[in-house]
Amino acid sequence: MSLKHPVVAITGSSGAGTTSVTRTFQEIFRREGIKAAIVEGDSFHRFDRDAMKLAMAEAEQNRDLHFSHFGPEANLLEELETLFRDYGETGVGLARRYLHDEGEAKPYGQEAGTFTPWEELDPGSDLLFYEGLHGAAVTDVVDVAKYTDLLVGVVPIINLEWIQKVIRDKTERGYSSEAVIDTILRRMPDYVKFICPQFSRTYVNFQRVPTVDTSNPFIARTIPTADESFVVIRFADPKVIDFPYLLSMLHDSFMSRPNCIVVPGGKMDLAMQLIFTPLILRLMDKRPKRKA
Repeated sequence: MSLKHPVVAITGSSGAGTTSVTRTFQEIFRREGIKAAIVEGDSFHRFDRDAMKLAMAEAEQNRDLHFSHFGPEANLLEELETLFRDYGETGVGLARRYLHDEGEAKPYGQEAGTFTPWEELDPGSDLLFYEGLHGAAVTDVVDVAKYTDLLVGVVPIINLEWIQKVIRDKTERGYSSEAVIDTILRRMPDYVKFICPQFSRTYVNFQRVPTVDTSNPFIARTIPTADESFVVIRFADPKVIDFPYLLSMLHDSFMSRPNCIVVPGGKMDLAMQLIFTPLILRLMDKRPKRKA
């Protein structure tokens, strides 16, 4: 952890909704005049798109049917830990970009599904912001979580997570339902072993819970809307949270446990603004003042 160069990490699995949370943080950064060095977790995958297909095929030949992006073997977790540590100490570190599609790849003259070269982050940022699968990862070799100053988990109930993934992968990536289900099943052991434990290390978790039937997520045609959901927000340290203020600002909210507040799904963004703005400003206040 670093007072001088804070590290903020959003962690959640594929289809959890971390991208939406990232947009809320970006709005806070814009409004408060905070310069954030933003790093995507996909950039720390070990293999590019074509190499991952080969690695998966080789794993299957070796009877490893659960090789996935969720596990450490498919990721550069040591490099991620090094980035968090170096940024906390110096305000810079090595990172790269994963180019998801042709639109992202064209400016670099590369193919979609490849990585840009490793480069040092621009100096002068106020904090490092990470969004991806392993912001709170801990293994026998690395401890990414200990180098963060604010850890946020995004973890909808599992059926909703699967609905979001199935619909996204079918509509945006052209996958068949069978292919998406195969991916979910292949990832399950790593999901249990490496993704779920991270949510016990986070400072705050956001878990969206639908109020409509999601009993068979694989036949759903639409994603439950925010207004068809509640959001359970759990705090690791509730003593520093002003729950009466949150309840007064977030109408129709209620406390379910001493460390949990439940808010209507449509108020999730407002809840994040109310919760994270003071936390981010607190991190900024602890930093040494810049010289004029």
